[in-house]
Amino acid sequence: MMFGRTPQLPTPEQALKGRPTPEFDVPSRHTVLGNPLVGPYPDGLEIADFGMGCFWGAERTFWRTDGVWTTLVGYQGGYTENPAYEEACSGLTGHTEAVRVVFDPSAVSYEQLLKVFWENHDPTQGFRQGNDVGTQYRSAIYTHSPAQAAAAEASREAYQKVLTYSGHSTITTEILPADTRPFWPAEPYHQQYLDKNPGGYCGIGGTGVSCPIGVAKAN
Repeated sequence: MMFGRTPQLPTPEQALKGRPTPEFDVPSRHTVLGNPLVGPYPDGLEIADFGMGCFWGAERTFWRTDGVWTTLVGYQGGYTENPAYEEACSGLTGHTEAVRVVFDPSAVSYEQLLKVFWENHDPTQGFRQGNDVGTQYRSAIYTHSPAQAAAAEASREAYQKVLTYSGHSTITTEILPADTRPFWPAEPYHQQYLDKNPGGYCGIGGTGVSCPIGVAKAN
């Protein structure tokens, strides 16, 4: 499906079946922030899920953002339960590489995280980011509340206006509810990969176009 032709998402019937339980344990704590990777999280914190290309660089971008409590990487948006990295890269699970961002909304707003998301990748590329080609690199936002969904949609509209003015094409980012697109944590070696391997590959790169301040309004 993925080699010698244009990448395409599998149907639920075509997707790999997966497995009822993961084949590995997720590390207990973030190597940079020191907080637990998986929930339950302390009261008052919120969750945001983003796909923006290779999750190594995406995760580092967010753990460096003030107000972020923890981050972890995984697979989201597909059909296969508890997928492995090689399966996600085959294009047969339907997932994209995602980063889960657990944040304190009193210190950083969801709209500010959306600004980080839009400005640190090219959301117009479809099933790729730069030289990374495949459905697992598509741009995506998976929302955890109606308020997040409304903010994400408004930010996409606002950013499209400035991208169009700057000569860029149409945003291809999918915006879907997280409750219908489960997040499956990735293998331990992927978690905080660029902290463990500071010289490792980072495919993060934006369009150079600033996302408007107050991205919740598409004026």
